[in-house]
This record gives sequence, C-alpha cells and structure tokens, in this order.
Amino acid sequence: MPDATTPAPAPTSPEVSGAEDLWQIIFLSPDDYALFLDIDGTLLDLAATPDDIIVPAALPAQLHAWSSRLEGALALVTGRALHYADKLFTPYRFPIAGLHGTELRNADGAVSRSETTPAFDRFKQELQQATTPLDGVLIEDKGAAVAAHYRLAPDRQAEVERLMERAAEEVGPGWILQRGKMVIELRPASADKGMAVETFLSEPPFAGRRPVAIGDDVTDEAMFATVNRLGGHAIRIGKPSTTTAASLSLPSAAALRELIARISV
Repeated sequence: MPDATTPAPAPTSPEVSGAEDLWQIIFLSPDDYALFLDIDGTLLDLAATPDDIIVPAALPAQLHAWSSRLEGALALVTGRALHYADKLFTPYRFPIAGLHGTELRNADGAVSRSETTPAFDRFKQELQQATTPLDGVLIEDKGAAVAAHYRLAPDRQAEVERLMERAAEEVGPGWILQRGKMVIELRPASADKGMAVETFLSEPPFAGRRPVAIGDDVTDEAMFATVNRLGGHAIRIGKPSTTTAASLSLPSAAALRELIARISV
C-alpha cells in the first residue's frame, strides 16, 4: 500500500479547468490515469429502493470500453456488496471495492473480505424485527454490513438513527456507522473507500497512475481526500458544495453517463 504521508508518483498533468476538460485529457492520455467510480447516484440515478435502480442498456459495454482504453485501470468503489454490483454490469467484471472497501476484488480476480461476528449477525436479525412496525424503512442485508434505508419514510430518520447508534455500541469496536443519502449503515471499521483506492494504486494496472475519483455522497469523501493527497482529481456529482473535498463537479449521473458514452463516438 502507498505510504500514508507521501503522495505516490504520478505523471505530470495538464491544467484542468473543469470535469469535462479533465475527461478529455483522460481520453487523450489514458496511460496516465486510473478511474475510481461510485455506483449509486454517480453512474446510476438514485431510486426509491436499492432494487429499483435502472442500468442503461449501453452503460456496461461503455464502461468495459473505458476499462480497455485504460488498460484495466478502472475500478468500481461502492457501498454495494460485490456480488450485487457484478449483477448490475453483467457480463463484465471490473475490479471492485464493495461495502465501502471492506470487500475487494483486484484486477487479477483475487477477493478479500471482512468477516462478521456472532454479535453482528444477531443484530441483523434484531434490526429486521425492530423495524417491522416502521412503514417505509427498508433493511438491506449486505453480509458484512447492514443498511437501514428511510427514503420512503423520511419522518422515521430519528428512530432509525437511534436504532443504529444503539447497535453500534452493542456490536463492538470493529464496526462503524456510515451515513449517506437517506440511509445509515453499520459496516466494518477496517476499511473505507479511500483505503480501497490506495490498495488498488499499490498494484497493477493502477500503480503509477494519477487517480481520478468520482462520487456523489459523503461516503465518497474518503476517496476524494485520498486522490487529492496522491496528486489526482476528485469529481462530485450534484451541486457544487463547500463541504466536499472534490474540486470538480458534474450536475448529475446523467451528465457523467454522457461523458462515458463518448468512448464510442
């Protein structure tokens, strides 16, 4: 893994004035860059429930084309479980950091995962029972993580917060709460998206390239901070925000997909 305090060597980059400018530079100099892409809210539009998201028919092949242009230096970095993320982009399989980096498949296909504990497994069962009366609250069992979604019941946020905060105290120090857009998740504390990006950058085909991270949520800020420290670029999807570490932005996931589609133009 790259040193925690010294930026990794990266190619000299031309001046970048905006996200579209950067995308053109990546297209013209693919040997210099590595792409790290969030999924929900970044590649795909958010939906009412995790299972309602829609994958545009052309997107998987377009991502594969970009991966080929970058000689494989494209990875998905997501809160989704690895096996679920694979289903979204079938038949293609990309390097993936799932569950915010607590499970990871590298470019060679080797997979590493965090293990659960009996206390955590008990909590997942109890959480399902505790939220049954909370209409609109959806529990997503991700294996080594569990998420409570309240997008369909925003008035339940305080109740969901209390349940998850109590759980974090009960399951022990190996777990951490991760908040996102209308969701709060309990996940292993052993990794985050920034650490996942560093792991990828320590191995071929990512090593020695300038990292570019694209995401839309507070869960992506860890990888934004990492790529900034390592001399790369961070792009936030959505309205520009003073609270983000990203210096560039795109207005929507659709705008990113338009850039991705240019691979076939």
